[in-house]
Amino acid sequence: MRTHRFAALALVAAACAPKATTAPFWAPTPAQATHTLRPSPTTVVNGGYDPEAAPVLRMASGDLLDVSTVSTCGTRLLQAGKDSGTVEPTIRAIQAAVTAGTLKRGPGGHVLTGPVYVNGAQPGDVLEVRFHAVDLAIPYACNSFSSRSGFIPEDFPNTTRSKIIPLDAQRMVGHFDDTLGIEIPLRPFFGSVGVAPPVARGRINSAPPGMHAGNLDNKELTAGTVLYIPVNVAGALLHIGDGHAAQGDGEVDITALETALRGTLQLIVRKDMKLTWPRGETRTHWISMAADSNLTVAAKIAVREAITLLGDVYKLPREDAYQLVSTACDVRITQLVDGTMGVHVMIPKALFVRR
Repeated sequence: MRTHRFAALALVAAACAPKATTAPFWAPTPAQATHTLRPSPTTVVNGGYDPEAAPVLRMASGDLLDVSTVSTCGTRLLQAGKDSGTVEPTIRAIQAAVTAGTLKRGPGGHVLTGPVYVNGAQPGDVLEVRFHAVDLAIPYACNSFSSRSGFIPEDFPNTTRSKIIPLDAQRMVGHFDDTLGIEIPLRPFFGSVGVAPPVARGRINSAPPGMHAGNLDNKELTAGTVLYIPVNVAGALLHIGDGHAAQGDGEVDITALETALRGTLQLIVRKDMKLTWPRGETRTHWISMAADSNLTVAAKIAVREAITLLGDVYKLPREDAYQLVSTACDVRITQLVDGTMGVHVMIPKALFVRR
């Protein structure tokens, strides 16, 4: 089967894949150490962001994290007729631990590497996550949907479909359909990067994004960008997973090009920032973010966060910021399918010509 051939080539492709790196726009912060974290039954949280989860790694602010994540393809491929014995061995071990009862599962479905404890992070601080590199770890991705999920499940009754998409790591394209000549440009990113929620909330579902960031599914957060997350518990407890080789805004069928990734992240505790919702930053844009079960509410929060961001960063009066968002910024739907819907606002830095 063609799928098995791509799975068997995983190690070769990972070794040969070009690094998805972008020259950073931020001022360098010296790292005292680089920590390596690989997914295993003892280094993942399965299905939730958990403030009570024991840290699997502790690191200093400013240190680098070399982290890998498993794909959501793995459990779909561990099926009769599909599993060649070479599909993501780590998935096998994690599934075995769930079956044995040694790894708690739920309430969501994401396998998240971590949590990582960052020394000095306290509630009220901000964790700055710099994505130095985000690389493909296997030469295939999957996309799946069913009549039980997605944005328009009523249009596909009694339907379940999974598609394997080979990934060309040299050309950085996904072969969606060779017969029709459809290729998808690859821009890998971690769909889910977040901190633990407040202790009072307990373990929360890994699917809905929120103030803790989590399953944002924001395709802008590729290599060379920054995510700022408000901290809720000591150490922040960062969880990472849901690797995407590419995704469209909206993620309408509920999955992207789901794959395994390896990344280099720098984690910095910011005592000089105060946030309610996560923010993003790229070389060219600032990004405000929000989520809610009501799309209109999510959009209003995102616009208000954009106004606040413009005040914080550029000291713009609220009235001017509101007008600038309307005339020069883009309000986008991040995703429509994760229990709460995401909206983000793209604020071009080029508007500020004297900066």
